[in-house]
Amino acid sequence: MIVTLGRRLPPAPRAAAEQPSWAEADPRWIQRCLRRALARPSGGWYVVDAASALGDRPRRYVVDGRELVAWRAEGRALVAPLACPHMGADLASGRVVAGRLLCPWHGLALGPGGLGAWRPFPTIDDGVLLWARLGTDPPTDAPVQAPRPARFIASALRMVARCDPEDVLANRLDPWHGTHLHPQSFARLRVLERGEDTLKVRVAYRALGPVCVEVDATFHAPDPRSVVMTIVGGEGEGSVVATHATPVRAGLTSIVEVTLATSDRAAFRVTRRLGRLVRPWLQRRAQLLWDDDLAYAERRYARRVRPR
Repeated sequence: MIVTLGRRLPPAPRAAAEQPSWAEADPRWIQRCLRRALARPSGGWYVVDAASALGDRPRRYVVDGRELVAWRAEGRALVAPLACPHMGADLASGRVVAGRLLCPWHGLALGPGGLGAWRPFPTIDDGVLLWARLGTDPPTDAPVQAPRPARFIASALRMVARCDPEDVLANRLDPWHGTHLHPQSFARLRVLERGEDTLKVRVAYRALGPVCVEVDATFHAPDPRSVVMTIVGGEGEGSVVATHATPVRAGLTSIVEVTLATSDRAAFRVTRRLGRLVRPWLQRRAQLLWDDDLAYAERRYARRVRPR
């Protein structure tokens, strides 16, 4: 027994024959959808981290086997090779002075213009995510992204999983596991439409015990390393949860998930001003789901590389 609050949704279409989740979750469809997502162009762009993670000190990252350093130069985000071009020092152990990165070994100052063959990669800080263009795809000026709401409260979560990006995407393209793997978060979930590349679901999120908020949401993969959920009906229409899976190396993936919560309610203006209080709650909700979804993605990877 659940109680739903918020805007009422139109009646859901009745299926010709109601099937249990295990019957509707067709692995062949999920695999076909995954293959199409993996074949999409990325423009060579990878999500490095949430934009908010980059502060005054340089940070070390590994993306698709490349060791990188990221820092801010007078407000501008930069991503470059980790090794100093002089003698190979770890530049993430250095410091930033007047926008230039100082090598910790000999004080070589490196800036946006680079030095010799060492130079920063094309980098975009879009206010939510930090992107770097590293790949071999035909390059584009900007990454492929789904539409975002004009006004939102943003929260971000980053974690590392023992799997490949495709295992993260496969998890997100399987909503049928929702009420079984996440009963603490979802009281009810029904797939309304299943297209070639898009899923539409109706889900009752638990707000407090049996009290739920019911929304319609779509899932799609705009590029080979991302899946985006967009609320298209009910409370918070226009809100987005974007999951980005960036390879660290074979069998290890960095997952950056951003939640962009919005509402057309008048009270949302006040809620936005209280973003620092709301953001930890959004992060806890996301982490609660990922406690289980990491195990799903890692189990899928283990079965792929060590089939039984």
